[in-house]
Amino acid sequence: MIKIAVDCFGGDHSPQANIEGALAALATLPELHLILAGDEAAIRADLAGRSYDESRVEILHAPDVIGCDEKPTDAIRLKRESSMVKAVRLLRDDDTVSGMVSVGSTGALVAAALTRVGRLEGVIRPAFCPVLPTMNGGVVGICDSGANMEVTPDHLRQFAIMASLYIQNVYGVERPRVALLNVGVEAEKGDAVHQEAYQLLKQTESLNFVGNMESRDLLSGKYDVVVCDGFSGNVLVKTTEGTAIELLRKLKKDVFSRTIYKIGAALMKRLFSDFKSFMDYQNYGGSVLLGTSKLVVKGHGSSNALSVQRCIEQAYRAELGELGRKIETEILKYDHYEQ
Repeated sequence: MIKIAVDCFGGDHSPQANIEGALAALATLPELHLILAGDEAAIRADLAGRSYDESRVEILHAPDVIGCDEKPTDAIRLKRESSMVKAVRLLRDDDTVSGMVSVGSTGALVAAALTRVGRLEGVIRPAFCPVLPTMNGGVVGICDSGANMEVTPDHLRQFAIMASLYIQNVYGVERPRVALLNVGVEAEKGDAVHQEAYQLLKQTESLNFVGNMESRDLLSGKYDVVVCDGFSGNVLVKTTEGTAIELLRKLKKDVFSRTIYKIGAALMKRLFSDFKSFMDYQNYGGSVLLGTSKLVVKGHGSSNALSVQRCIEQAYRAELGELGRKIETEILKYDHYEQ
């Protein structure tokens, strides 16, 4: 049995979306056991009337909620009865709990995970790794996407190792193609950090390093993992998601601007529906925080039930594939340095 704690509060659509998504995952994953953290009365009220296997669901009462506008370090220190902090504490203290999912404050979750859960041996800094769809029907992982604003070449090599193992073990990609985000594809491009990182990645035998990548090729299907600092990665992911959303809005607006376009759209309704689903980030879950001693998955604050379900599935498959143990084993093959 794989136990996953779900922070049921903190998101735009919590707790309904969190609970609905959790139960959807429970219905499809036979070895899943859920621990729902949050106000018990609110959780029970939402569960009332739903059909699910009650023997595989527990409730962890946590009456407080950490808001996204609160200072992360103060929030985790002062709000010890919040759903996020209690879920993290359970993750730390209970050896039977494999991971947790939250759509709450990113800063608070990172701070709580690092100070309460800790890192895998040898990991310098954990990093977020969300996935996006590619044009050939696969996914590409972007590591880091917000946990580390400034990095060294050694950080980037560890991000590459962790993300490569993640994409391989959770998404079944053999020998993931790893690229370094840069301003050009030539080996000599970028600043000293990127030039040194290029050489480190090239020398790391466990990696299938294929060189630099320009941001315009993110969804091309040529790469399975893109390595970058958290600032660049966050901008890359949000720009890509934002562009997709705005293109869909423009397409919808243009379709309804003329009758002949409406007729054409009616004939292509299935195609437009498939394209919308393909570009909807809700279908791809959240960002796994790679490098922590136990699994932590951060979903979008605006996550709906489907997105929460996907986040839980990510944590479940990562634990099933023993991702943490494999990361630690691989990281320890290489020299590592103090933060």
